[in-house]
Amino acid sequence: MKVVIIGGVAGGATAAARLRRLDEQAEIVVFERSGYISYANCGLPYYIGGVIEDPEALTLQTPESFFARFRVDMRVRHEVTALHPDRKTVSVKNLETGEEFEESYDKLLLSPGAKPTQPRLPGVGLEKLFTLRTVEDTFHIKDYINTHHPKSAVLAGGGFISLELAENLRELGLEVTIVQRPRQLMNPFDPDMAAFIHGEIRRHGIHLALGQTVEGFAEQDGGVDVLLKDAAPLHADMVVLAIGVTPDTALAKEAGLELGLKGSIVVNDRMETSVPDIYAVGDAVQVKHFVTGQDAVISLAGPANKQGRIAADNICGGDSRYQGSQGSSVIKVFDLTAAATGVNETNAKKTGLDVDTVVLSPMSHAGYYPGGKLMTMKVVFERETCRLLGAQIVGYEGVDKRIDVLATAIRAGMTAIQLKDLDLTYAPPYSSAKDPVNMAGFMVENLANGIVKQFHTEDVGALPHDGSVTLLDARTAWEYAGGHIEGFQNIPVDELRERLGEIGPGKPVYVICQSGLRSYIACRILAGYGYETYNFAGGFRFYDAVTNDRRLIEQATACGMDQ
Repeated sequence: MKVVIIGGVAGGATAAARLRRLDEQAEIVVFERSGYISYANCGLPYYIGGVIEDPEALTLQTPESFFARFRVDMRVRHEVTALHPDRKTVSVKNLETGEEFEESYDKLLLSPGAKPTQPRLPGVGLEKLFTLRTVEDTFHIKDYINTHHPKSAVLAGGGFISLELAENLRELGLEVTIVQRPRQLMNPFDPDMAAFIHGEIRRHGIHLALGQTVEGFAEQDGGVDVLLKDAAPLHADMVVLAIGVTPDTALAKEAGLELGLKGSIVVNDRMETSVPDIYAVGDAVQVKHFVTGQDAVISLAGPANKQGRIAADNICGGDSRYQGSQGSSVIKVFDLTAAATGVNETNAKKTGLDVDTVVLSPMSHAGYYPGGKLMTMKVVFERETCRLLGAQIVGYEGVDKRIDVLATAIRAGMTAIQLKDLDLTYAPPYSSAKDPVNMAGFMVENLANGIVKQFHTEDVGALPHDGSVTLLDARTAWEYAGGHIEGFQNIPVDELRERLGEIGPGKPVYVICQSGLRSYIACRILAGYGYETYNFAGGFRFYDAVTNDRRLIEQATACGMDQ
């Protein structure tokens, strides 16, 4: 059996290695148009910033090491220019010699990945306009910085690569601005959770131009002007386009393979395309979202590697199935860690799901043990069934641990209530006896059983101030004096029973505290005296961060300037 693989990075390299482990006699040929195979895309910004010093550390394998171990014919700087399913060959061009030839196959695996989205805008292609996707791109940017010593950079786009590059450029001393058409960074997160990411980025001196549309680029004063719609241009010494990626599927389209979302290659759960004996994996394919069941294009290394393994199994006669992607991801943003899995509240509602959320602010480990750090956790679940749909966490320590537990719970089909039953490890330096994941389960159980009702940030503006309801802040007088929502009267939770006379009888009571815990206790006290109560989800800390972020974005948008 002869297998030809197009693309030698995540999915392609994984498939090649798996094929060899399953079939020692198979002839395996990989064509990779760049000069590198099996490299770590996610590590590229850290080489530019000097965190990773050795360029060889970016490549997990070389063609030579891959051949030595797996006897796979890895041909770099070879571009496949056409597929011929009728005669089971591919046309190939050697980019170093110019030689063109056809290669036959019994099975063909497409792993072309995705390419940086290149908008059709004036000025695209300028010398000081960069993209970051390959090792060659990385060296190009690194060489430019080392040679020209730019003082400023504008990054167009607010996803993973953009944020990682922004941090690394800032650490090199550059003035950095991120411009993004949506009014938030990091689309896997809801806007309220993204507010914490925005805050960390601003604290490190990076400017945010959110809600701004890029209309073109122009050379100006030795640098580049980023032209914005209805706003003054942003000027910088260099610009990096990081507005997303597009499935690289021109070959598949020309060969008549069925395409789906964003021009991606349609595959079944065996990673088979619409054409016999042709498989496809990675960033170029359309998959099912594990939570919603809807078609999706999810460009992440983990799914690409799993798909490569599954395709190899099936090429060798197995019956492996891809169960779908749920988009589990994590990113370092200076000192902050932000992670997400499943579907967020925004996208869940777009799919028509009736959802609710809980927001909590637990410590990373036991509060009495020194060094604990606060995290903000948002868990999304289906209102009627309490099916666990997704989660987002932003914090400093222990974020990755909790998101992986939640990702596993989603994959296992658990309800949000069942999170309370998870038997998780505890020692003071690592967690609390009631882990944050357990706490989320307790909160959902209380909601499901009617023990507590909630109100959210978006509900605050509609609360009446005519005396028909009571608005109560259950924090200490000192906390209240430091900032509060207008119209909320202050009665600390520990004084509540003695001061019930200050709360109008028969009126619904909306209660807030710093994190949501004391206000929950206040709600239970009041419920014991017959009051209808509502607890604010996330507490004043959450409300303050979200509303301040919205205010900064709105002010900047109105003034046509960055934040």
